[in-house]
Amino acid sequence: MTMSKINFRRLGLAAMTGAALALAGCATPFKADVARFQTQLPAPQGQSFAVEAGNPALEGGIEFGQYANLVAGELTRYGYRPAAPGEKADLVVHMDYGIDKGRERVVSTPSFGDPWYGGWYGRGFYRPVIVRGRHGRRYVAGYYDPFMWGGFGPGWGGSDVSSYTVYTSDLSLRIDRAADGYRLFEGRAEAQSRDNDLVDIVPNLIQAMFTGFPGNSGEKVRITVAPPEKG
Repeated sequence: MTMSKINFRRLGLAAMTGAALALAGCATPFKADVARFQTQLPAPQGQSFAVEAGNPALEGGIEFGQYANLVAGELTRYGYRPAAPGEKADLVVHMDYGIDKGRERVVSTPSFGDPWYGGWYGRGFYRPVIVRGRHGRRYVAGYYDPFMWGGFGPGWGGSDVSSYTVYTSDLSLRIDRAADGYRLFEGRAEAQSRDNDLVDIVPNLIQAMFTGFPGNSGEKVRITVAPPEKG
């Protein structure tokens, strides 16, 4: 092996290490699979609504109230309005959410990756990722997450085996016509994450649910919510 080849590889590993350190502080975009169905959901013209818990055990809870306010904010943004105290709402919105106990996932990663020969670089270490946030589409350059993108490519010097817990969370939303209980809309958002903190997860699921609301009936889409921008 020539000295120039050794230096070439060292340079590649140094660049990869620097990029990895730079990305270490980046937040991970939140990805959710959203399926929505509707029959005759009326176009927003100021119809009133009330948000209720799909699970009676959640009704009246402070945490549920916080998420219900987020749903109300999204519906208001689209042109509906919260029912005033004592007013009979035109629409009843049923919301439910939860997360499972998690399952273990085992991954194998190279213990000595060569970025120039199918390692991190070849698998998209510098791949731009499109994310959607409240301020529209934007690109995150240089992002790589083996959990989201399916693992590393082949590397040099063997591989390391590790495991972590994957949690599956979901949010369901149903909108009924209050006058006769007729179902107008059903939606479900599901996501996988490395943590089970609903305080962070549920707001992201709500944002995913209302991205492009009400959507095309029967269509399942992958929604990516951008991580909060650092001030």
